[in-house]
Amino acid sequence: MRQQLAAQRDACPKQVIVSSGTCGESRGALEVASALREELARCGLADEVLFRVTGCHGFCEQEPMVIIQPGDILYCHVGPQDAAEIVSRTVVRRELIDRLLYTDPGSGERLCSEMAIPFYAAQDRPLLGQNQKIDPTSIDDAIANGAYSALAQVLATGDPASVIKEITRSGLRRHVGDGLEVGLSWETFRSQTDNEEKYIVCCVDEGDPAAHVDRTLLEGNPHAVLEGMIIAAYVTGASAGLIRLSTEHRLALQHAWLAVDKAREYGFLGTDLFDSDFSFDIDITQKSRAPAGEESVKSVVRTFPGEKLYNRENSRLYDSAEVWARVPGIVEHGASWFADLGFGDCTGTKVFSLSGPIRNKGLVEVAMGMSLRTLVLDIGRGIRNGSKVKAVQTGGPFGGCLPRRMFNVSVDHDSLAKAGSMVASGRIVVMGRETCMVNVAKRSLESLQQESCSKCVVCRETIGAMVEVLTAIVEGQGHPEHLEQLRKLAKACSEPSVCPLGKAASKPVLSTLKYFRKEYEAHIHDGRCPAGVCRDLAR
Repeated sequence: MRQQLAAQRDACPKQVIVSSGTCGESRGALEVASALREELARCGLADEVLFRVTGCHGFCEQEPMVIIQPGDILYCHVGPQDAAEIVSRTVVRRELIDRLLYTDPGSGERLCSEMAIPFYAAQDRPLLGQNQKIDPTSIDDAIANGAYSALAQVLATGDPASVIKEITRSGLRRHVGDGLEVGLSWETFRSQTDNEEKYIVCCVDEGDPAAHVDRTLLEGNPHAVLEGMIIAAYVTGASAGLIRLSTEHRLALQHAWLAVDKAREYGFLGTDLFDSDFSFDIDITQKSRAPAGEESVKSVVRTFPGEKLYNRENSRLYDSAEVWARVPGIVEHGASWFADLGFGDCTGTKVFSLSGPIRNKGLVEVAMGMSLRTLVLDIGRGIRNGSKVKAVQTGGPFGGCLPRRMFNVSVDHDSLAKAGSMVASGRIVVMGRETCMVNVAKRSLESLQQESCSKCVVCRETIGAMVEVLTAIVEGQGHPEHLEQLRKLAKACSEPSVCPLGKAASKPVLSTLKYFRKEYEAHIHDGRCPAGVCRDLAR
């Protein structure tokens, strides 16, 4: 079946691909797709050209985007009015439309393909790069691209222990907290023999609304997420799965339900999968975003099953859509394949969300161990107005703020933790000179305060107290003793907290106190905000 579907796809060498995740839709990608489809039909090319609307290709700054094959021709900021010209000149006559090509902000050069664009050239995208090859609403497209072949391999082998060993050898790590090894959590979960029914849970809500990593992956390649969950269920002894989405994830929910229904229809979910005695099914729940702290607590508890928090009866193995989607590739290509993707001792790749006043915003997938300098300056191309980067915050509000002088730090769990930050949601916020670092710490803690489940007294009270102190400082009512008070509160919050959220709450405060202490002192001693951001201290 797979060979037949792939052959049918390969029979159409000409392809028109429209990038349309949530970001693309918001910028008019569906209107562009409709105009292109109509133009191809009008020109009698509907049967000669393979037309595909896919998930996000990562370069959100340039949406709507269209790729023309053969030639890997990339057009940016395309509008419906460009459809006729794209079909007549590029699809038919293989001519380039200069005004639709990407313009490099540094050299001003027009670049016509993904790999010629620095944003893509510095990436390694075994996961995110699959999006342009798959229509997320078509299971046939997914199968032609290799979906469920790893599952078939696992069930045919019938050796769960070897799969866990391979996942462990790959070095795949979770991205909450300190980046625990996935293989270790699977082994611990598999060894549970308390006769409880086990569940595999996919958390699509990262606890950082601006990250979009897991949501985008589920939108663009839902069958990879399902396959990873099914494989994990087989090797750990789970009998059911759950995908948890937020109410605002409309497109991800739509694609997830369609994928689950089609997977059942094709026999990838249900009873006696691939004629084995293994049965597994997945349900989907949608609700308003739960506190990130609660999800993180569950993750920690499942890793250390001796702890019984909240008196939960059923055993659950939680992980993100990104982790589940990586499992099939590791099973199919081997642990060494994934491990070798990283730099040095780091293994694999990670999807990050680049944001802030930089030239190239979007989702990037890079080898773990890449330097912050390469990520921010080579891929992100620096600040839009040409000014210097002042700092970056990795891990969104959960992470610490690192100054420009630390741009040689490699982006991986251990290096970032040593520097006072973390990977967490994968969001990297780039900040220019006009950013007030005291205000950044305040806004980060306010975000964590909203995300906290508030069940731990220490976490709840210390985060609130730190917000009060930081508010006093930015409003011009800071005192010298506030600096030591902040440090003590941050330490008090991080050490006894049960979940990663509580432990992470100290990072925005401790990192800004360490690397940007002069800004705190200017607010307190001089009554001024060096960045000119705090209105009560404006002069």
